[in-house]
Amino acid sequence: MSLSRRQVTFAAVAAVPLAVAASGPASAGTNRRSRTLYIAGDSTAAQKYADAAPETGWGMALPFFLREHLEVANHAVNGRSAKSFVDEGRLEVVLGAIRPGDLLLIQFGHNDEKSADPTRYTEPWTTYQDYLRQYVDGARARGARPVLATSVERRKFDADGNAVPTHGDYPAAMRALAEEERVALLDIQALSIALWQRLGVEETKKYFNWTATEQDNTHFNPPGAIALARLVAAELLHRRVLAHRDVRRLDEEVPESWITWPDAAA
Repeated sequence: MSLSRRQVTFAAVAAVPLAVAASGPASAGTNRRSRTLYIAGDSTAAQKYADAAPETGWGMALPFFLREHLEVANHAVNGRSAKSFVDEGRLEVVLGAIRPGDLLLIQFGHNDEKSADPTRYTEPWTTYQDYLRQYVDGARARGARPVLATSVERRKFDADGNAVPTHGDYPAAMRALAEEERVALLDIQALSIALWQRLGVEETKKYFNWTATEQDNTHFNPPGAIALARLVAAELLHRRVLAHRDVRRLDEEVPESWITWPDAAA
């Protein structure tokens, strides 16, 4: 379905309060200047609604690991690639709202791989990198900091129980671009496949959207989204994108009950 620029703008802006509100129990405020972390990405990070539960994007859980002065504006949308997110005007919406000192976290790759769909497909070493540069350059031009994140790995194992990479050259292309452009890189692909390897074939089912009617090896349930958000927050700290004062609960349990799925019309 083709959306008008006005529809895209309304949908993107309307989604932001839902993401920001998902910060767990209320706590004391801070006088520190508020910043916003914007997420541009696909369904693995996106806000999910009641009709999709228990499917959960990791962006829904990220606020649980960030302090109150760092808000999350989750603009990730199901099915988008680095290309289609731009072509639909969604990057334009983000760049229209972003301010100096804010962060733009960019994670694409799952849908860039779909060579049969020209509206989404990008080639790893050419068009994929070209589109990612638009995010990087756009953020920097507005005084914000871009952060690249390789795609989280799907749940796939070989006959010997080894976690298998599924994203081809896309993670390597993003790593190369990050080095070339001197952009902070969160290597979520490497971190997530290592996590799936540690957990193993059966235990990983508890992190993905496996239900009585669906065996989804791409999208997460609440435990999976919380685990991935924890990886993202820890890597933001490790890469010195954030400071210790910006993060919380990295070594604490986060209850699944904190995840909520609003009605789509909310």
